[in-house]
Amino acid sequence: MASPKILVFAGSTRTGALSGKVAAVAAKALALADGDVTLISLGDYPLPIYNGDLEATEGVPRNATNLARLVAAHQGVFVATPEYNRSLPPLLKNTIDWISRVKAEGDTAYRRRVYTLAGSSDGRFGGARAVIDLRKVIAAGLGGIVLPDQFELSTAQHAFNEAGELTEESARRALDRVARALVEGARRFADDPRY
Repeated sequence: MASPKILVFAGSTRTGALSGKVAAVAAKALALADGDVTLISLGDYPLPIYNGDLEATEGVPRNATNLARLVAAHQGVFVATPEYNRSLPPLLKNTIDWISRVKAEGDTAYRRRVYTLAGSSDGRFGGARAVIDLRKVIAAGLGGIVLPDQFELSTAQHAFNEAGELTEESARRALDRVARALVEGARRFADDPRY
């Protein structure tokens, strides 16, 4: 049986972003769980701030269509988000807003993909509040199937060693658990003839 294809990205492109570090370790955990992993940066897909007038005059930007097709080419998606003002960051929300506007024939195949969400913060809540909002946006905006288990990393500025690996065994176990769940969920999705 072929390994399910899993797309991984972070909701921040800042150098040294904690969510970027989470995405990187998640990509390794997903590969070890038998996922065929593609790790991308949203920085490679720049988009203007969503504006209905811009969409009406110029259409959906090519990068939004490219991202929608990339999501459609994978059975599972792992999104690592930082927490900005107790919610998800504007880069991530804007990206989802644009992808949700892709309506061309065949391009709406990005809908109904299986998602696992991860949050990180330098505080004690581990991005949980951002993940709650992200769960709603992905389910409503992209029609995503969001798995119940999620990964939250509190005081994330202290959670990685110089090699970018998680230092706490409990965090590694939690990430491995959600990685296995996503790979299994994506595999079931790929084998389901309804999708």
